[in-house]
Amino acid sequence: MFRRPLYCALLALLPLLAEASGFSRLAELTDQGFLVGAEARLLGSGERLGAIEPERQLSPASVSKVYVAAAALERWGPQHRFTSRLVSTAEPDADGVLAGDLIFDGGGDPALTSEDLWRLVQRLHQAGVRRVEGRLVISQWRYGPVECLTTDRCQAHSRVANAYSALLSSAGVNFGSWCVAVAPAAAAGQPARINSCDSRSPIVEIDNRVETRPDDSGTELNAERVLRDSGDVMVLRGQISTNARPRLVYRASSDPARQTAHTLRSMLEQAGITLGDGVSVVASEPPAEARRLAAVEGKPLQELLLRTLNYSNNFMADVLALNLVETPRASLEQGGTALAAFAAETPGHGPITLRSGSGLTPENRTSAAGVNALLERMYHRPALFPSFVAALQSPGNGVMRFLRRGSPTFQHHVMLKTGTLNQPVAVRAVGGYFRTRSGQWGVFSALVNGTATTPWLNWRQVLDPLAADLETMIDAH
Repeated sequence: MFRRPLYCALLALLPLLAEASGFSRLAELTDQGFLVGAEARLLGSGERLGAIEPERQLSPASVSKVYVAAAALERWGPQHRFTSRLVSTAEPDADGVLAGDLIFDGGGDPALTSEDLWRLVQRLHQAGVRRVEGRLVISQWRYGPVECLTTDRCQAHSRVANAYSALLSSAGVNFGSWCVAVAPAAAAGQPARINSCDSRSPIVEIDNRVETRPDDSGTELNAERVLRDSGDVMVLRGQISTNARPRLVYRASSDPARQTAHTLRSMLEQAGITLGDGVSVVASEPPAEARRLAAVEGKPLQELLLRTLNYSNNFMADVLALNLVETPRASLEQGGTALAAFAAETPGHGPITLRSGSGLTPENRTSAAGVNALLERMYHRPALFPSFVAALQSPGNGVMRFLRRGSPTFQHHVMLKTGTLNQPVAVRAVGGYFRTRSGQWGVFSALVNGTATTPWLNWRQVLDPLAADLETMIDAH
């Protein structure tokens, strides 16, 4: 009398077992206590090749950046460029004197660099300006300073030993980070030679504790940017061999708009343009009567996305998300809300919570099925898809070395974006496209989250089984 119900129960489980079998190796992580959501399916037929709780809401970490890329392409198109301007209510006189403030109007370019500022200054010089009697004003009226939402970014205001937690501003330059070049002195025993990467004279204050050692002694550098009463200071310790090549060191600044002020002032001085009344950073929009003296356009959006996703650049991703907000003084949460609203328009996506575009916020939540729905949406945008997929990495040719694993099938038939978090729990997430042996396109996503009781999670534990599972799917179709 009990056989029929048991038989029916087993029949009901068969579809679930069949779906999970597509991720048979990845599913072993669930036995270790990790939370897993995964799905792979073909785009042409819609056939699902494998799934592990695909609707489960999990942290995607930096896979959040695919939402930024998709939303930005749909809003502006691949060739959009952000513009940075120098404006003033005054006009230069016959002697090149500007009797007023020189205002830098930050245009929210996520990839504004010192080279762009140099071009801007050269155009100002070409416009006839030789002296500014007023202030150099940095206007971050669109957004900035942006309230920090994560521990790393909040701590980065006072001191930081990385570049990934850079603070945010619509008037930021060099991805919100200082750069210094460390070179050996002429002889062992002397302090190393350290300069700013963009100037012969230091733009940021340097506390040099690096010693030059004899040839082939090895180079070991420890760098921290600290905020002191005098401003940002790059503190460098360690050693460098006399025959070593210069090393570049990047650390997030305490205030990206003020970093722009110091960098731009240095560029103006190098171009022979003198300043009068100092530097100011404001959150107000330039006066309506201000006229443009010089402008520079950034790189096309499709190039920005290549850098944002390939290098998983948090500063660029969050700046792009902030640019999506329609009103001035945007917050990081508003940027996340704009991305979530975009995702909600995607057929079959399901619930989503985004508090940032970078994925640094651990509260971000989506599902494997949701990520795949977004990927499918972009696949069906022929004018946008080439720029979107080009921003992803192929494991065999990408810039991230940890991806270079698995068989040639995985390395060359897959394009993906990864995401990593280690606090408050470990997160390893992947999403992207694959091509089968017969040339069919497919989408896949795998979100793996740790818990308070699970052991440490590394990429080998996730990528090795995922690569093997995807290889089986690719070869079978």
